Amino acid sequence: AALLAANLAVAFMLIYPVGGSPEELREELATLREQMRQQRGSEEHLKAMAGKVQTGREQGTQFLNAYFLERRSAYRSVLNELVDAANEAGIQPKETSFSREPVEGTDALDLMKVTANYQGTYANLLHFINRLDKSKLLLIIEGLQATPQQQTGVLNVSFKLDAFIRPDGNAVEIAGHQNAEAGDRP
Repeated sequence: AALLAANLAVAFMLIYPVGGSPEELREELATLREQMRQQRGSEEHLKAMAGKVQTGREQGTQFLNAYFLERRSAYRSVLNELVDAANEAGIQPKETSFSREPVEGTDALDLMKVTANYQGTYANLLHFINRLDKSKLLLIIEGLQATPQQQTGVLNVSFKLDAFIRPDGNAVEIAGHQNAEAGDRP
């Protein structure tokens, strides 16, 4: 009876192995290989995305450091650029005023608002705008208002310009890694 029970147990194990039948084991192996292939593909995709994010961050930082003005020289740089452009365009500069306000969402960057007034002809005005457009500084013309004068062909023009300011010295990094200088705001 004991031998019969042992033989039946062994026969049962041969017909229905403990780990599963060979077909079940092959299916399980195929499933595991497919999961592994998908995970490798997902890993490669994530690595590619991480590389793109890093490249974007580096390019953004390069842009900020190339086109955003250092705080200590921002006013002088913008004023010099406006004077040079006016002289080249043959337009007469009048009064210029500056203000600075923080950029929402960052402690490191400020927005410089410039109001500059000029007098000249329409052709001079176009040359001046073209010169500002080709400037190495990132000057954004927010708006302009031209008023004709009693003299023939002469306009009084008021420009509203924006420029961005970053801290002095240390390079600004994007994506929350900005180097802010404590007590730097006026």
